[in-house]
Amino acid sequence: MSAKTSQADMPSVPHPRETTSLHGHAAAESALLTAYKSGQIPHAWLLGGGQGIGKATLAYRMARFVLAHPDPASADVQQVSSLQVDASHPVARQVAAGSHGGLLTLERSTNDKGVMRSVITVDESRETISFFGSTAAVAGWRVCIVDTVDELNASASNALLKILEEPPSRSLFLLVSNMPSRVLATIQSRCRKLALRSLAVEEVVAAAAEAAQIDSRDQQLREAADAADGSVAQALTLMGGDALGLQQRTLVLLDMLPRLDHRALHTLGDALPLNDRVALRTFVETVERWLSGRLRAEELQSNLPRLARFAEVWEKIGKAARETESFNLERKPLVFSMFGWLAEASA
Repeated sequence: MSAKTSQADMPSVPHPRETTSLHGHAAAESALLTAYKSGQIPHAWLLGGGQGIGKATLAYRMARFVLAHPDPASADVQQVSSLQVDASHPVARQVAAGSHGGLLTLERSTNDKGVMRSVITVDESRETISFFGSTAAVAGWRVCIVDTVDELNASASNALLKILEEPPSRSLFLLVSNMPSRVLATIQSRCRKLALRSLAVEEVVAAAAEAAQIDSRDQQLREAADAADGSVAQALTLMGGDALGLQQRTLVLLDMLPRLDHRALHTLGDALPLNDRVALRTFVETVERWLSGRLRAEELQSNLPRLARFAEVWEKIGKAARETESFNLERKPLVFSMFGWLAEASA
């Protein structure tokens, strides 16, 4: 790796559907496996936790296992101690290729102009009705992964809720969320909640090294993992001096809130050039991680008015950031808008 990080320098990281190993979430994996072995697994799970810690990886891992082992009472299922399915298994290959008839994934997609949408639309969410309402394309279970449920717009959330209220037999929903407390209450009430913790530094190093196929002893990787707050995705984003420096400058300005240093904000905006998605991702994820911590703190202190203000800002930031990335908009207005909202909520 060079001293500077550019989008071209970023390690090529496999999609969670292609990742067959899991680091640091043995307790969560055990909870899913134990429930499946019982033969009475809840039909919907809300997998919550910070960004980039492996929630989607666990969801696909569970989906592969259920589709590969459709009978929870079988000896094969009852004797295993993990959800591991070999990458050479036909189900694993089909899931990795996105071609398994028993798996539906709802995630942001591109529009007819090739631009990534900022939300998961109601039309996409309604795919669950035909998927679960018709005869299964393959024998056994039908599994739906929503990655992430935070990105469902209001109409899409209501469409998903309808199928969650009356789930067909042998159906499984795995809803991934970076902020589960903000998920529609009626959806939360129909899910078993499974909280995933942030990874330890050594777990981040191991997962990131495997994902990017780099040496775990790489000094830049270890520095990035130390600054990544338990997130594999963040560690990979931070690989290199520029990204780490950008994160540190952003955190300094966040810690100044509600005071704003407009000159420093201008400089920060200049450090986010057009077409540099790595820099934008670093900035947005740093802000969202900081805000997530504030939300948890206000929730623990039962400071409901401030909690409501920060929750509203969370939604604004997510929408603005997705639109900026999708349409490759100027970054400086985003910087000033985000810090303005945060300053107002912090006052």
